Amino acid sequence: MINKWFFYTSLALIIAFLSSGFKPSELDSNEWFLINKKDGTHYLYPSQKQNDYSDLNVPYTGKFFIGYKEAIAFKESQGNYKKINSLGYLGKYQFGATTLKTIGIEDSRQFLNNPRMQEKAFVALVAQNKSELKDVIDKYDGRVISGILVTESGILAAAHLGGAGSVKKFFKHEGKRYLKDAYGTSIRSYMKEFGGYETSGIIADSNAMVQ
Repeated sequence: MINKWFFYTSLALIIAFLSSGFKPSELDSNEWFLINKKDGTHYLYPSQKQNDYSDLNVPYTGKFFIGYKEAIAFKESQGNYKKINSLGYLGKYQFGATTLKTIGIEDSRQFLNNPRMQEKAFVALVAQNKSELKDVIDKYDGRVISGILVTESGILAAAHLGGAGSVKKFFKHEGKRYLKDAYGTSIRSYMKEFGGYETSGIIADSNAMVQ
């Protein structure tokens, strides 16, 4: 009888001990990514301010090239590698079939199912556009045109939207000609929204291809 009592008591203690390990710990109501203000609680991260990350083990991507890529991707497709829009543009960065061919991609289906290829395609296109628009970048980078502070990254983003030819037309008409894509998004808006990012690490290459 004593042995049975000891066995069941020990078993109950072991079960209680193990169960306690699966209980959720108490969470501070003020999470690491939240801050309190007089008008309520607000999200602090992700932040565009590099200093906000100084004491955290979280990468700051705001104005670096990775942040540039992701910002454009969100605008184009909400970052969806599988997206095909109503005009047939493909993937995270919304490439047309003709553009894909210029960077060495013939198989659109393979492209759509290969995130790594899509990332390489974006870099290759930026390199090509940077080469084609070198004179424009050299001439207008840092100038204010049509109320916009022109930067290299803004020029390259505008080229992603409408092609290098449209960007050249924009500057030829001093930003006064309204150039837009089929959905009504303007070259000017991309130049403004994606200005000031770090794109100097991309080497201009008219023959850039996806390997």
